[in-house]
Amino acid sequence: MNHQDYFGKLCSTRWDAIIVGGGAAGLWAAGTAAHRGKKVLVLEKNNKAGVKILMSGGTRCNITHHCDSRKIADAFGKQGRVLLSVLQRLSPPDVVREFEAEGVSTKVEATGKVFPVSDRAIDVRDAVVRRLVRYGAELVCGCAVDSVTAASGLQGFEVAASVQGQSIQLACKTVLITTGGLSYSGCGTTGDGYGWVQQMGHSITPLKPALTPLTSPDSAVHELSGLTLEDVLVRADVFSVNQTKSQKLERRESRGGFLWTHKGCSGPTCMNVSRCFSDRSPEDRLELVVDLLPDSTQQELEDWIAQETRQSNRALSTVLGNRIPKRLASSILDKIGASYDPHLAELPKSIRIKMIENLKQHRIAISGTLGYPKAEVTAGGVEVGEVNFQDMQSRIQPGLFLAGEILDLDGPIGGFNFQAAWSTGHTAGLHLG
Repeated sequence: MNHQDYFGKLCSTRWDAIIVGGGAAGLWAAGTAAHRGKKVLVLEKNNKAGVKILMSGGTRCNITHHCDSRKIADAFGKQGRVLLSVLQRLSPPDVVREFEAEGVSTKVEATGKVFPVSDRAIDVRDAVVRRLVRYGAELVCGCAVDSVTAASGLQGFEVAASVQGQSIQLACKTVLITTGGLSYSGCGTTGDGYGWVQQMGHSITPLKPALTPLTSPDSAVHELSGLTLEDVLVRADVFSVNQTKSQKLERRESRGGFLWTHKGCSGPTCMNVSRCFSDRSPEDRLELVVDLLPDSTQQELEDWIAQETRQSNRALSTVLGNRIPKRLASSILDKIGASYDPHLAELPKSIRIKMIENLKQHRIAISGTLGYPKAEVTAGGVEVGEVNFQDMQSRIQPGLFLAGEILDLDGPIGGFNFQAAWSTGHTAGLHLG
């Protein structure tokens, strides 16, 4: 069949469901709906499906998290309660079983992240594409959707698109929008879906990049570039500052790995709290507070220094180097005014207090984030109260379904966001058409 005939067939078919967006949520939904015998068409504007799947997890793809459904929902904060119903239909163990059935063996890493044994994201993407094709869904890549509108005077929807320079008009009974957000703009995510659903009456909560590296104006931070810590506790503090007082606007914590970079800091902990620092007013004061030794209390550290002092007369940097990397120890000494590196026996009380304070509350000035180009997810989106999570159908426009990152749901690093995409897509797929 030549291209002209093929496009003609697409346009002449009245589809049970058209899915706009061939990412995690859309690909999974297509397989689920087609398995029910529905006539399903997936439109993806990139030349290949699942581009974000292919990029995620350092091209390894963190499929889900090794936990129960309640932990997934809790990871999304108060918004996560809406996910409980979709997680009942497709839980983390269900996702693992589905991928195993598609030939993708999985493994659980120490952090609880679930990856394919092959460490190849392409195996994950190929599995969900293989699933939808086997059940009879149609996938068209390189097809940019221009508009999605409710058909006037008729039940259903009209989708205008262009493919290979040709405009096409498609009709369907139901439509699922899984176009993602604005994160990883290199994946082609340009936020088109927000405009379409707004035209159909939906509200979009404020959008900002999340799970993105942080920037700092502090040269001492940049000098530590490349240094990593396996286990710290970070707290994001945001203050609104005026002439009379400083008011705390937001606080968020995360524990895990930390990385200094030439622009600021990154790693799971920094990225998990990054939404606090996105799109802030220039007048706001942004600060990251790092507990470098979260398993030790301040009193335990004071007792440790006292014991070290009794047992030896080593240089302070040598003692600190037993608990934290030497580069970091030297940076802290400079910060607290002990660049001369005193021996323990001559350690002033003021220096000891500042040192322990820095170990438990190491403060880093933050200027912002690297934004959407480096963000793994978008915070904000379609107001979740406007969507029925029993079927993922709009409460405003019958026949319109929504799933994945376009919704106002963003979770931490660790496979939580993919799980939300698989589960919301699956639930939509159970009801499309």
